[in-house]
Amino acid sequence: METFYDTNNLSEYINNNKQEFQEKLLSEAVNVASNIESILREGNIDLLKNAQRLVLYVVESRNEELIAFANEEGIAWAKFSLTLAFKLEWVHAIRRTLWHFINLYDQVNENAKFVDDFFELEKKVNDGIDEFLNSFFISYSQYKDELILSQRKLVEHLSVPIIPVSQTVAVLPLIGTFDSYRMDIIEEKVLTDIAKLRILTLIIDLSGISEMDEVTIAHFQKVLIGITLMGAKSVITGLRPELVRSMVHLGIDLTSYTETKATLQQTLNSYLT
Repeated sequence: METFYDTNNLSEYINNNKQEFQEKLLSEAVNVASNIESILREGNIDLLKNAQRLVLYVVESRNEELIAFANEEGIAWAKFSLTLAFKLEWVHAIRRTLWHFINLYDQVNENAKFVDDFFELEKKVNDGIDEFLNSFFISYSQYKDELILSQRKLVEHLSVPIIPVSQTVAVLPLIGTFDSYRMDIIEEKVLTDIAKLRILTLIIDLSGISEMDEVTIAHFQKVLIGITLMGAKSVITGLRPELVRSMVHLGIDLTSYTETKATLQQTLNSYLT
């Protein structure tokens, strides 16, 4: 089956009328048009140049390049927190402008016969634009999710402050609520810092913790075992009645892996004098 139009000729037509194409595009995307300079300044993204790339990828069925370009754009817009509404308006304006120029090309080129093969052309163009949008939003979302996870991990690391009080003794005060994710962070931080700071005794103060569920307590038990395997000793202080009651009811005995003291002050006095 013969191709219903010459993509090279259509691409050439769009390139030869670049100025008119851009003017039409700007008239179709009024909100974006007034923000083109700020988007270029903030994200180093040339919307007009990129629109030309997108159109040629679609017209010439360069799908791999189209998807790679969409991924690149998604990361750029996510990285610089550019407004998604602008992107959506811009891509829809590109779609309308491309159809406008296909219509013009059909009128001036009697051999094009676009009207005769409209449904095939419609599928080619609209599927290409939709593929770009889909890949763009997936890339954008993945970048944002990774950024949020990275920031959360950083915050959680900062919320696990291991404080050296002597050359071999350090204190880890824990506060707030716990889930399996935070216990993973605590485990990673504790084992890493024991080796890094050459800690022999880690005092873990739980006075800011009122409750842990069964899964979290079991995970905490593994952290204590890990401390022992690292050749260090753990001392737990500030156990609150509610937490002790939960441990007793669950039949969990921590005394095999750690030592317990009533208060942090008492423990520091014992180890620093």
